[in-house]
Amino acid sequence: MSEHKDFLRVIVQEDLKKGKYSNVVTRFPPEPNGFPHIGHAKSICINFGIASDFNGFCNLRMDDTNPTTEDTKYVEALKDAVQWLGFEWKDEVRYTSNYFQEIYEYAVQLIKMGKAYVDSIDEEQMREYRGTVTEAGKRSEFASRSIEENLELFEKMKNGEFKDGEHVLRAKIDMSAANMKLRDPLLYRIRHAHHFRTQDKWCIYPMYDFAHCLSDYIEGVTHSICTLEFENNRDIYDWVLDELNLTPPRPYQHEFARLGINYTVMSKRKLLELVNGNYVSGWDDPRMPTIAGLKRRGYTRESIINFCDQIGIAKANSMVDVSQLEFCIRDDLNTKAPRVMAVLDPIKVTIENYEGSEQIEASYYPHDVPKEGSRKIPFSNVVYIEREDFSDNPVKGYNRLTPNQAVRLRHAYIITCKEVIKDSNGNVVEIIAEYNPNSKSGSDTSGIKVKSAIQWVDVKSAKKIEVRLYDRLYKNEAPEGLEDLNSNSLTIIKDALVEPAVITDKVDERFQFERQGYFYADSVDYSDENPVFNKIVGLKDSWAKKSQSEDKPKEKVVKKQEPKKEIVHGSAAEMTDEQKELFEKYSTELKLNNEVSNILARDEVLSKFFQETLEQLNSPVSIANIIANDVAKELKEKELSELKFGSKEIAQLVKMIDEETISNKIAKQVFEEMVESGISPEKIVEDKGLVQISDPSIILPIIDEVIAKNPDNVEKYKAGNQKLFGFFVGQVLKSTGGKANPKVVNELVTKKLK
Repeated sequence: MSEHKDFLRVIVQEDLKKGKYSNVVTRFPPEPNGFPHIGHAKSICINFGIASDFNGFCNLRMDDTNPTTEDTKYVEALKDAVQWLGFEWKDEVRYTSNYFQEIYEYAVQLIKMGKAYVDSIDEEQMREYRGTVTEAGKRSEFASRSIEENLELFEKMKNGEFKDGEHVLRAKIDMSAANMKLRDPLLYRIRHAHHFRTQDKWCIYPMYDFAHCLSDYIEGVTHSICTLEFENNRDIYDWVLDELNLTPPRPYQHEFARLGINYTVMSKRKLLELVNGNYVSGWDDPRMPTIAGLKRRGYTRESIINFCDQIGIAKANSMVDVSQLEFCIRDDLNTKAPRVMAVLDPIKVTIENYEGSEQIEASYYPHDVPKEGSRKIPFSNVVYIEREDFSDNPVKGYNRLTPNQAVRLRHAYIITCKEVIKDSNGNVVEIIAEYNPNSKSGSDTSGIKVKSAIQWVDVKSAKKIEVRLYDRLYKNEAPEGLEDLNSNSLTIIKDALVEPAVITDKVDERFQFERQGYFYADSVDYSDENPVFNKIVGLKDSWAKKSQSEDKPKEKVVKKQEPKKEIVHGSAAEMTDEQKELFEKYSTELKLNNEVSNILARDEVLSKFFQETLEQLNSPVSIANIIANDVAKELKEKELSELKFGSKEIAQLVKMIDEETISNKIAKQVFEEMVESGISPEKIVEDKGLVQISDPSIILPIIDEVIAKNPDNVEKYKAGNQKLFGFFVGQVLKSTGGKANPKVVNELVTKKLK
């Protein structure tokens, strides 16, 4: 069993002890409308892990109740993710559509019991009748239809005799329920769309809340484990199963906090926007948080499973730092990946007093003495070194090769610079050096002391590769939209060089390029003619606030620091009735997403701040996002009374965003200034000239200049490399200091590149 007995495992253990179930059955029920991401990996580990710990089994079930968004390619991606992570589901892959007939019959049973009715009011009226968190709803006049009429109408709905939206089937529960989800929720809707499995057999489809609990029951699931956003849906889950008086045992739903990671997005809608807008090369782009993207980048299943184990299973939403995921892959590869040498930006070094050639024996694992494995590195009188490893005008503390400072070639000899050859522009093109024949690594008798060793490759035997250096996809910790994309998230180096041992026939090989980071052969674009390597992660966190010396030898094993663990033992308190009312109001009336609604509803100070701001400006979504993210972050370290801004300033800031006076990016800068100075956002924008530029006559010349400076990228884009579109947009935004309106820039760049 898992080392940490989290609250879910405590529940399962207690259920078995009481004899509630004889065996444990869980399920992983994703909707096949996108590629699974790292958040799904957490759910996979929980559901399959709990089943394994208690000698049960886990089903893989596709929740395919929305034919307009689902596809077989997503089914295959989900299957591949589960298998790649090392888990196996029970029997065949299951689908909710397998149970459409049974679910339909259960709906008919509810109608016959007087517990469901066909409603014919429109969507707007239905929303109006629903009521508010403080006022009871009003039941539709059509709820008084007879059982016979409801059965007849529902049959006609199934037979395709009505248009989309003309009728729905609703449960008859309680229009005054405190949990607004119980106010006669929808059970079925009409949708004339082709289903990728059932074809055109059905034109009515069950809603998630109805299909979910019944599919669990049909499959014999015991523990239906969901993310926290479905906490309030549990009442519907229980109502359906209880009212139908099904033969026991029946499943029960339990919730855990979903995974949030900074500097990325987990919304399928936003990920799909990146794919469809060609901001990335596809769902498996190595910058994406999808399992396919992480896999292609070079992450190992062990690192992801370890990450999921470290963050634990909590009952309250929180944000995990992406550096914790990066720690896990470094930790996994540190003892696995063979060390080799690569030069990404080469300078030629001619060793004038060396004659002939030799093969230098070098260990793949120089810091793990018991670990076997070595290769022979060709060495001759001409090698390449990294450009940053030589300086003819060194700063204080520079420890590598200079005209007056010797350096060791890793695994080989100590060299000294005798002459520097430059081109007409003053760039170093070659270094003439001498070596000390008595200084060979492992048998050095020269007595010469050097401060560092640098990597190199032999000119004659070096292999040319393409290297793709990946940075974080978003430049902001809590990205909101496309304007937060990091325009420097991908750098391609076409003429990098590696020692010959790197080019092997081994599949799934990862290397540590010494002093550069961990790299992996790209599973899509790698070929013998064009070897392509993706940078998995650097040897240290380059985004860390605490700077580290560049001259610290990166080949040394990085000292492990235990990452912060967010493991919660035992179940956290349920929402109070008041918090549930607020959650319903925020998520239903104000249309906030569930995560933001949950944060505001549970925090009295934030909720009050939100209400005060809303009284000054009716823009709930924008206000809520800033308060739940930025204001909440400030209140982690300060009391409300210590803030230099209030609801009035937040309302001003949001108003300028909504009116497109400033961009979201500029808004971040303005907020930071507000935090420090207490100056109103309007004055900050005025004093610093931060007004957003939306005038095409100003933006077009900048676009023309960017295009003129990058003819190669223009040619590649027009030849089909659509991912370069983001490069052009990013360059324009960069040229304007982020003040250009991203929407306008996108439209104008699109027209210019046609």
